[in-house]
Amino acid sequence: MSRFRLSFLEKVNKDWSVSVRLRIALGMQRIAPPLGYLQLLALLVCAGCGWMARNDNADGVVLYQQGNYQGAVSHFQQALVQHPGSPDCFYNLGATYHQQAKLFGRPSDLQTAEQYYHLCLARNLNHEACQRGLAVLLVEQNRPAEAVAQLQNWAQQQPANPSPQIELGRLCQEHGDLREAENHLIDALAIDPNNTRALVALGQIRELSGEPSLALANYSRAIAIDPAQPTVAAKIASLNADAKAHASRVATLPSPSAPAANGLALPATENAGR
Repeated sequence: MSRFRLSFLEKVNKDWSVSVRLRIALGMQRIAPPLGYLQLLALLVCAGCGWMARNDNADGVVLYQQGNYQGAVSHFQQALVQHPGSPDCFYNLGATYHQQAKLFGRPSDLQTAEQYYHLCLARNLNHEACQRGLAVLLVEQNRPAEAVAQLQNWAQQQPANPSPQIELGRLCQEHGDLREAENHLIDALAIDPNNTRALVALGQIRELSGEPSLALANYSRAIAIDPAQPTVAAKIASLNADAKAHASRVATLPSPSAPAANGLALPATENAGR
């Protein structure tokens, strides 16, 4: 059974505001956002069962792109009729109402979005985009403790899944707690040492913390696992260039002068002979 996957690109600022861009993609492509640049990516996945559902999904995307959110909701609901109980369709509806709430400031849209997010997670606890979307919504409503509790519950119920730790790290970073974010990402890598999302996110945390050599190590490991990461490759090149420039500056610094007996500094060569 083929699937249409729709993806939302969400940029989350410090106040967790989200702007969303929609596109259609075939297959189950996974978009992994890096952490630490005050930017979040959320996936919008729409599962179609049969030709009618696929048409409704595609039509919903077109209407969304045109700014016709009510029309998009109507088509996503039709897709849900064709595929009852689909977590992906519940998520699509939640994400669309969430975007409407951000654009038009209607509290009822936020309530509806939250309800659809919960319906999605009740059927698929590991729906990463929905876990992220609900956490964002809760923070936007000044309910950060609930967002943390939600992600911690996910982590407790799925101890072998690194994604809850990655999302907890994302949440901590957005609140400025880089050390706790780093701890969560280290926990994620303890579960899955080759998780490129966690490696890239940890590299960004370490860049922000002023640890470029550790950041470079994380980025290099991520690119070795998955070379198709041009943004990560660019970061590696930039960090290597910075390291070389720093080494060059250090190499050309003059020797420090030694203090004379009267407290004045003398050239090191003269002072050395005394």
